[in-house]
Amino acid sequence: GRATHSGPDGAGRGRGRAGRELRAAEPVAGGTSEGTRASAGDGLRGAAGGAAGGAGARAAAAGAAGRGDTFSALTSVARALAPERRLLGLLRRYLRGEEARLRDLTRFYDKVLSLHEDSATLCLTLCLHLLSSNAYSPTGGMWYIAWRRVRTPEDGFEEVEQDLPAFEDLEGAARALMRLQDVYVLDVKGLARGVFQRVLAPRPSRLFSLTADDCFQVGKVAYDMGDYYHAIPWLEEAVSLFRGSYGEWNTEDEASLEDALDHLAFAYFQAGNVSFALSLSREFLLYSPDHKRMARNVLKYEKLLAESANQAVAEAVIQRPNVPHLQTRDTYEGLCQTLGSQPTHYQIPSLHCAYETNASPYLLLQPVRKEVIHLEPYVALYHDFVSDVEAQKIRGLAEPWLQRSVVASGEKQLPVEYRISKSAWLKDTVDPMLVTLDHRIAALTGLDVQPPYAEYLQVVNYGIGGHYEPHFDHATSPTSPLYRMKSGNRVATFMIYLSSVEAGGATAFIYANFSMPVVKNAALFWWNLHKSGEGDGDTLHAGCPVLVGDKWVANKWIHEYGQEFRRRCSSSPED
Repeated sequence: GRATHSGPDGAGRGRGRAGRELRAAEPVAGGTSEGTRASAGDGLRGAAGGAAGGAGARAAAAGAAGRGDTFSALTSVARALAPERRLLGLLRRYLRGEEARLRDLTRFYDKVLSLHEDSATLCLTLCLHLLSSNAYSPTGGMWYIAWRRVRTPEDGFEEVEQDLPAFEDLEGAARALMRLQDVYVLDVKGLARGVFQRVLAPRPSRLFSLTADDCFQVGKVAYDMGDYYHAIPWLEEAVSLFRGSYGEWNTEDEASLEDALDHLAFAYFQAGNVSFALSLSREFLLYSPDHKRMARNVLKYEKLLAESANQAVAEAVIQRPNVPHLQTRDTYEGLCQTLGSQPTHYQIPSLHCAYETNASPYLLLQPVRKEVIHLEPYVALYHDFVSDVEAQKIRGLAEPWLQRSVVASGEKQLPVEYRISKSAWLKDTVDPMLVTLDHRIAALTGLDVQPPYAEYLQVVNYGIGGHYEPHFDHATSPTSPLYRMKSGNRVATFMIYLSSVEAGGATAFIYANFSMPVVKNAALFWWNLHKSGEGDGDTLHAGCPVLVGDKWVANKWIHEYGQEFRRRCSSSPED
């Protein structure tokens, strides 16, 4: 009695209307063909072949004879206008087809151009752009479809074809939107309109909306993963938008109202709501009454409802999937939403601000503004640790070398879904400015930051909805790749914020129950290990998803060895 479902076959519907008109207009109707042209002599020779042949030849001869003397009588001139009017009709059809093609291309151009003109909504803009590009493939994708309507598709397109988003980018962008939806409790309807609700204030001057096709692609990614918790609201929004624009098919659309209804109906069935599935399936048949599979599904849904009519069936509640199986998910997401607001902490006298020199001659004439954020674990923020010029230069040095960030998994390092970013490692030999930066970190912390006692500077750029779920910086396993440096565990972290973000991206300390918003050019410092060498469990932290903006950080991880006389050991567990 379970309904069956196969993939929709609607991606190619409605395409190429103008193209078909143009192809139909190519043969010129009403004109005299070259094959009928013959001389009078040819017609006479053909007369011996029979009466029918002779009649045709005589007609051709008469036409040929009349061609050169149309001007000699007004009635002949009037008759000559008829074929020209037919040619005008064909030309009008051609021009209308060209105008429709240019309107499609202009709309597409204006849409993509608008995404490039406002960097204030970078995250959602890039999500929208990747979804709209729709994972280039030879059979679909917005850019391919749009460029196919250009007369010379080889001009410029093939040169950039390989740089267009792949299908994995489409999936990643869709998952990013769902991640932002969950962590920041965003309404799908608002998110589709570019409204970030209470998380972002003030609102950006321009809002970028997702189309029905964009919403369908997000819902379909969740649908294909069996995640109906996320699939249903996105597919519902797609259905709503498709209904509002039904009949106004766009060239770049991959899906249709029927596709959205098809997926949403089966998603509701899988979620246990058979009555909704039946209602949506019946609506589908209003648009495609000959669809056999949907007709079979309607019969099965009706049978299921009839069998359960006398039974009290509670509607199934769709649970949000906890894919990473985080025990601390609620705390983590709550800290991301608070944006680091901890007003009670300011009543503690030990949390203070000061000009820090750390008794270093290097900082005597230019002390650093220090703000103690937390005591256990000890976390301090150093304001304006780098200048705008230095931050920009670090980003520029790292950008050509960025690669997908990895995490330690046993003895291997692998890319994972719970860390979405790219990173690059910069040696101090790359630029003299990095040597100066190391000297400044060493003076401020009092630690040896030269290899092998510290790692090279790691520069990280977070992607669409980029995040790093709760983790420790120090190794928690003796087989960790961190020990390959043979300089012990990571004793401390020095993290520099190289950019600002409009919303999201805070650093949340889970067990310590506080979060730190991004402060451009500032540096965050904390100890990962107790003085006994044991890992500090309270340093479990996370990088919250970036909602709006472009987040860059630089990490300097300092190891145990080489710090014996700089941070003395202690056998007391309290230290």
